[in-house]
Amino acid sequence: ARVREAKSESRGTVFPHPCPRIMNAMLRLAVVAALLVSASAFMAPASVNTIRAARNAAISARPAGLKLAAPSLRSSPKAAGALRMGQTPSSMGETIEEFVANDDPKLQKVVLALFSAVKEIAYKVRTASCEKSSCFNEFGDEQLAIDILADNVLFANLKACGACEVASSEETPTEDPQGGTGYSVAFDPLDGSSIIDVNFSVGTIAGIWPGGTLVGVDGHDMAASLISVYGPRTTVTIAWKDKDYSHEFLLIDDFSGNHGKWLRTNEFTAINEGKMVAPGNLRSTQDNPGYMKLWNYWMENKYQLRYTGGMVPDVNQLLIKGKGIFVNPTSPAAPAKLRVLYEVLPMALLIEKAGGKTTDGKGSALDLKTETTEDRTQVAFGSAKEVDRFTEWVGWAEPFMVTSKDDPNWKPAEK
Repeated sequence: ARVREAKSESRGTVFPHPCPRIMNAMLRLAVVAALLVSASAFMAPASVNTIRAARNAAISARPAGLKLAAPSLRSSPKAAGALRMGQTPSSMGETIEEFVANDDPKLQKVVLALFSAVKEIAYKVRTASCEKSSCFNEFGDEQLAIDILADNVLFANLKACGACEVASSEETPTEDPQGGTGYSVAFDPLDGSSIIDVNFSVGTIAGIWPGGTLVGVDGHDMAASLISVYGPRTTVTIAWKDKDYSHEFLLIDDFSGNHGKWLRTNEFTAINEGKMVAPGNLRSTQDNPGYMKLWNYWMENKYQLRYTGGMVPDVNQLLIKGKGIFVNPTSPAAPAKLRVLYEVLPMALLIEKAGGKTTDGKGSALDLKTETTEDRTQVAFGSAKEVDRFTEWVGWAEPFMVTSKDDPNWKPAEK
């Protein structure tokens, strides 16, 4: 204003100051605008700002291919089933081919054939539109039920590997020659197929035995066993007779340089005590007093109930969480349904290699010897104290010698 006055005076003309009302209005507008800009930063949710910052950082630092951090997401010192933060083995991130490179060549072929089959089944599970008894393609044409498709895929891969003498599926419980030499494989192609229509996680179970027969074998004879989980991600957890621990491999499905590969992401070393239970065959609590006592104990002690009705995800959570117990007892009115060859023995090897304990009510489930391909049993998998409590309270009974509650062959736990 002084400059304007000076200039105008030099010209002989004086211009008055701007109207005070206009100046006040302009000042108010400037203050309001500043306040709005400042407030907008505080009004935005913190979570949104965090997400934006994380997204921008991830985009700027994104590698060309997948980079596996590998340590477990679990940080509790009590949860020792998976890797601790900062304790990443040098072999973490290896492909399955690299991990088995020094194994027996024929066992390598069988293991890789199973991994190849699981990859194909994972795609079929994700893309199939299924009812309880059949599936449909994109045109609405009825196809084979998804468990039959999985069955065919496993047989095809085992036959092609050249190292499988005999294979047997829970769908067709006979020993089928595969034309190879070295090992025999028993598998449940799609455990939990009855819950696939509601989009629950399901899985494949497989056990590998040396030689050409699956009758007269027990869990200690197994060379390896595995389970796959078809869920939000596809994983295979595998254990070998001659290797420590159980190992998880993740199917990479992100279109990076590792797309389609199986990379090792976890190593399970312990199943600790913890209040988590997956109770199968609850109907048997009605005429199995030991199981009813166990159920009441869990409820009174506020155990977490974690049960989907699929054996694979229900057992897999014991490995991931590093705690808890899975049980499937028998009773006169609700006999055991789990098959020794196709489900119990492969699962038992995984659990015991991961530092857990197993029982059929009287001893380790690995001690069970197959008399036929259709033998069945009750079972408990989990931490040592929980499994011991099952053995003490539920005990053992001949699964198929019982026809009624009054049958003298029924042997409840001794109290």
